[in-house]
Amino acid sequence: MGVDLARVEKFRRMPIDGQSLKRLIDAGLTWLRTNQQTVNALNVFPVPDGDTGTNMVLTLQAAWNEVKDSGTRNLGEMAAMVSKGALMGARGNSGVITSQILRGFSRGVHEKATLDKEALVKAFGEARDTAYKGVVRPVEGTILTVIKEVAIATEAALGSAKDAIEILEVAVKAADEAVKRTPELLPVLKQAGVVDSGGKGLFFILEGMLRHVYGESLETPTMSVQSLSAMNFQDAMEEVEEGQDYEIVVDFVPTGELDLISFYNRLEEMGTSIQVGEGEGMYRMHIHVPLENRYEPIDYIMGIGTVTKVAIENLLAQMDDIQKSAELQFTTVEPGQIAVVVVSPGTGLSRIFASLGVAAIVPGGQTMNPSTQDILSSFENLPTDKVIILPNNKNIILAANQAKEVTVKQVAVVPTRTVPQGLAAMLSLIPDGELDSVAEKMTKALSAVKTGEVTIATRTVEIDGVSVKDGQVIALLDGKLVVSAESVEQGVMELLEKAEADQHELVTLFYGEGMTHAEANRIKDVVGKKYSHLEVEVQEGGQPHYQFVISIE
Repeated sequence: MGVDLARVEKFRRMPIDGQSLKRLIDAGLTWLRTNQQTVNALNVFPVPDGDTGTNMVLTLQAAWNEVKDSGTRNLGEMAAMVSKGALMGARGNSGVITSQILRGFSRGVHEKATLDKEALVKAFGEARDTAYKGVVRPVEGTILTVIKEVAIATEAALGSAKDAIEILEVAVKAADEAVKRTPELLPVLKQAGVVDSGGKGLFFILEGMLRHVYGESLETPTMSVQSLSAMNFQDAMEEVEEGQDYEIVVDFVPTGELDLISFYNRLEEMGTSIQVGEGEGMYRMHIHVPLENRYEPIDYIMGIGTVTKVAIENLLAQMDDIQKSAELQFTTVEPGQIAVVVVSPGTGLSRIFASLGVAAIVPGGQTMNPSTQDILSSFENLPTDKVIILPNNKNIILAANQAKEVTVKQVAVVPTRTVPQGLAAMLSLIPDGELDSVAEKMTKALSAVKTGEVTIATRTVEIDGVSVKDGQVIALLDGKLVVSAESVEQGVMELLEKAEADQHELVTLFYGEGMTHAEANRIKDVVGKKYSHLEVEVQEGGQPHYQFVISIE
């Protein structure tokens, strides 16, 4: 579908008011959601945490939810509502920065009833400034660079551009070019062979707005099929929408060459949360469908290829199980005491945190970053005004800090990047202590523990001198890829060697939901035999995607 010139001319003649902005936000969200898996696949490390696209979609969805029923025609009022929704719904670093971009945009147009080219250029400049101010140590080659290049390009075009539509065209082109240059600015992107995922997401948002002006389709994705091992269904489980009764996964070999666009279009008629993976000629399709459609995807795929495996799960029953397992006994906090809120990725880890005295737990971690509102809601009703937040994940720290900024309570964020760091911090909790002093002690405790993580590689890559094949066991030490192995046991043992475990006293193995207690105990015995002086413990973690999270103290 080409550009609808008559439609574009209509846009040029009509004022861009609050309702126009609402439609543009909807278009940006729709196009981003259409290309969500493309953004998720742009992950530097070959680990199952490619959730940038999901975080940005959920952040922008929160903004849309705030404005979808608003009838205001005032541009500034609508922009302020967009900003508020994104602020509270922000998830992950990419979502928080997106919310800051929208916050800056709102500042740029807050006194405007309609949008002209001058106001749009000013708004992009404010978006850049606000986003950079919101990050303590800005890194170039990221979404920050993309919004900066958009601001620079649109400022330069102000004199020659006829209207706001031409400024938007300049913005989309600048975003596209900036994304392509991100690997030159951030060496780890070049090493991994990808562009920045957050920057790509911002490009899709802006491009979706322009496609809306042009009258182009927002439903046909820029096709990107991920590897089978990279397929991540936890994102799809985060929120079960009405009508999503069953999860269907089908492995199949197509009879001929698979027309991906037609394939996606047909699946979109049946359900939502569509994912497609490919490996060595075999495809895997994932979809959520209503009860009455649960066999339709299977019948359709049988007509275009040979089905090798089918899995059907009742989503509503799964969500009930998740909610039941989340029932924990928390420490009662008295007024004036310090309440600790932690983010936990697994039921076993949540039980351990509860036993150590936390007042509230926010489910989350890799692939399931909680929103600013989720974190805020966890402590707003606690009977104390002193709160410490332990994010336990590098991609949740910004959202935790944002929750701190929007509450009247006294809040300290201890920047725990891993679960073992969070557990170490809890040992320094003094409920009746002074907030800043306790937070400082907790922060100092983080350096006393090393964190190991063992998982399965989601793609083939070489990073930091470690060559990894898709589907291979890999291990990370304090966030750095250090090992590729042929088995989980080998990955654990080589990781401990890299961590110089022989110079430590305690190793705790937290096994994930895909690991049995018996197998975890067997590996514990192997560790104990090699490191006879070490105290070795094994605990149920229940975390998804990671066979082991390992604390080395």
